[in-house]
Amino acid sequence: MANNVRVDAMGDACPIPVVKTLKALRELVGAGTIVTLVDNEVAVQNLTRMAHEKGCEVSSEQLGEKRYRVTLTVPEGVEVADGEAEAASCLVPAERNLVIQVSSDAMGAGSDELGRNLMKAFIYAVTQQDELPRTMLFYNGGAHLTCEGSPCLDDLKALADQGVEILTCGTCLNHYDIAEKLAVGEVTNMYVICRKLEQASHVVRP
Repeated sequence: MANNVRVDAMGDACPIPVVKTLKALRELVGAGTIVTLVDNEVAVQNLTRMAHEKGCEVSSEQLGEKRYRVTLTVPEGVEVADGEAEAASCLVPAERNLVIQVSSDAMGAGSDELGRNLMKAFIYAVTQQDELPRTMLFYNGGAHLTCEGSPCLDDLKALADQGVEILTCGTCLNHYDIAEKLAVGEVTNMYVICRKLEQASHVVRP
């Protein structure tokens, strides 16, 4: 490997940027430079701490929204032990990303009437938490909750006003013929739903 290495860790969750950079460091021929691109400040902090532990000089620069460049200046003699990269962990905890996944307009099985009352109470309870979810996903029967006539609309609008992302499956809205009744949040698709769930640190399914 050359003495100047570029590592693309955009979109990678902790500790993958550190893992990739340690692997590049292990393969570096003598002294050199490693430039790692990441998309969040937590990754910058983790790379900075790792660099200091290895005795490397490090600098970072924000290139744009969610785009950072971390540059390690590596002296001679820096070593990475076998398995060290794979064993890397987050020195700075990743930001919590809570996603609530709602697949029905009723909570639990048994009485549908009771289930709908429980779901209404659950969504109200979400508004009262110290930590709000980053995203709420509504699909299948849950799509009814974001549409006109939903008993949860006021609470969902209050959550949206506080920055919670409200997303409803477009295929589900079309299936139930309620697309024109969407009253809060935005329409989404299964690709985005899958991506939001993959990126979540915690998923709650009422």
